[in-house]
Amino acid sequence: MDVDSKPGMEETILVGDDLMMGPPSPIIPPEIASHVLEGVDLCDGILRNLFLCLQINDIEPFCQDEIAMYRQCAERRDKELRQRLQDSERKLGISMPLELAHERSKQLEAESSTLERRLILASAAEGMEGFRQRWSLHGRLTDTKRRLDALKQGMENRIKDEPVEKPTTKKKSWFFW
Repeated sequence: MDVDSKPGMEETILVGDDLMMGPPSPIIPPEIASHVLEGVDLCDGILRNLFLCLQINDIEPFCQDEIAMYRQCAERRDKELRQRLQDSERKLGISMPLELAHERSKQLEAESSTLERRLILASAAEGMEGFRQRWSLHGRLTDTKRRLDALKQGMENRIKDEPVEKPTTKKKSWFFW
């Protein structure tokens, strides 16, 4: 079989904007960061290599391997972090005192509302900067809503699992056999 007889595959040149294909990396709240980030590959070595390559070569076409490797690593990392964030919020919903869990729920709802307003305002921004703002805000809004849903799910599971306490005004009776 002749190599020239195969249909040609166009080579794609990756650029920095290709790293913005999926949702942005999640923002980790400081109060749960140590638990969520523990044991996760943060891709810092690959990112360091990418920046070094860009510094040496000055243009992206010479750093295709580094861009592709960072993109794959970042996708894996972000997926794992999102799952850990949701698991952490679910556990908080189960284990926190109920009043604190309701307060955290209200905080996440307020944050979600603020992000929705900012997203509406960002829709007026044009060009690449407008796109970046909307991309970032949409990702943060989606993550916040998922965290809120996980927290509420944990609170619901807790309420189902807790036994309903009955009043204990029953007098003790002693039986003599």
